[in-house]
Amino acid sequence: MAELENRYPENASGSYYVDDQCIDCDLCRETAPDNFTRSEEGGYSYVHKQPSNEEEESLSMEALEGCPVEAIGKDGGDAQA
Repeated sequence: MAELENRYPENASGSYYVDDQCIDCDLCRETAPDNFTRSEEGGYSYVHKQPSNEEEESLSMEALEGCPVEAIGKDGGDAQA
């Protein structure tokens, strides 16, 4: 389960985030490419844009549920970037 206090600082402000458990498997970036991207320097994914419509919300939730190491969380707050 993702830990809010371990989220990467690059995550866009809002409810979804990726924490330091990320293994850079690419699942979230393939599932929700409008919302997740890769840190080339760090070798991990992060939320570069919070979902802004129903489709993005659905795909982001699918990424959260499919993450093999549970590195995606959705308890980061309501603010959107």
